[in-house]
Amino acid sequence: MLDRRRVLATLAGLFLTGLGTGGYAFAWEPEELHVARYRLTPRDWPAVRKLRLVALSDIHVGGFHMPLSRLPGIIAAANALQPDLVLLLGDFIASRTPRSDDPAMAEWARELARLHSPQGIYAILGNHDWWHDDAALAARGGPTLVGRALEAVGIRVLENEAVRLETVAGPLWLAGLGDQIAFQTLRRGRPWGADDLPATLAQIGDDGAPVIMMAHEPDAFRRMPRRIGLTLAGHTHGGQVRLFGWSPVVPSRYGNRYAYGHVHEEGRDLIVSGGLGTSKLPMRFGVPPEIVLIELG
Repeated sequence: MLDRRRVLATLAGLFLTGLGTGGYAFAWEPEELHVARYRLTPRDWPAVRKLRLVALSDIHVGGFHMPLSRLPGIIAAANALQPDLVLLLGDFIASRTPRSDDPAMAEWARELARLHSPQGIYAILGNHDWWHDDAALAARGGPTLVGRALEAVGIRVLENEAVRLETVAGPLWLAGLGDQIAFQTLRRGRPWGADDLPATLAQIGDDGAPVIMMAHEPDAFRRMPRRIGLTLAGHTHGGQVRLFGWSPVVPSRYGNRYAYGHVHEEGRDLIVSGGLGTSKLPMRFGVPPEIVLIELG
């Protein structure tokens, strides 16, 4: 039978453990930077051809753990991986509505333009990039402020658009889907998203070249036809809290199914980035900020 002293000691231990864990999740892990590495050969990919992709997602610059001053270190780490192609998967800013302390868009866009890639830098927009822009929401269409900032520094934004690239691995189709919950803050009964998958797919030629799709929210993976060998997504932050491969809260209708990492279903591949910044709660546990490196072929 436990006496009072032992009970108090146990409670004190649990409290200190919780305090330490909470301190780590709020103060330490969000400041780390890891590289998540994947090697795969998607369907229709020429096995003898190699291509190195670097993907950055959910930067949320201006957030609690993502001041503008942190970007140069992230850019340097990404460049050190020597990618052939750099893909930016949306949610560049932290605030949902403009704030007086938001970093200037031109400043963080110039930092991102320092990414080095012989095949170029391509981006899509995330929900925060839409929600931050009252004019774009009211018009239910772009260009958005974030999109303009990226294009101004030479970063190509794909909004329901597909382009054919001549890469070191041969021809490749790269597609970017509009954000799927861009307009969820507007009145009910109207479409939530800026995404138009049929229009995007219609631009992809029937030439047998492999296709990579960028979609901010991973839920779009369920709608991808077999022509899309690889889908890259972000948005979930890996749940921000992840224990033994499981996250208690995931912003996806499919829960943990598409929360994080590499998913292979029906001959198609999905990679979900854990992202770099934080949203809502400024904490991470079990899923540190990451740069994604994907080696294809």
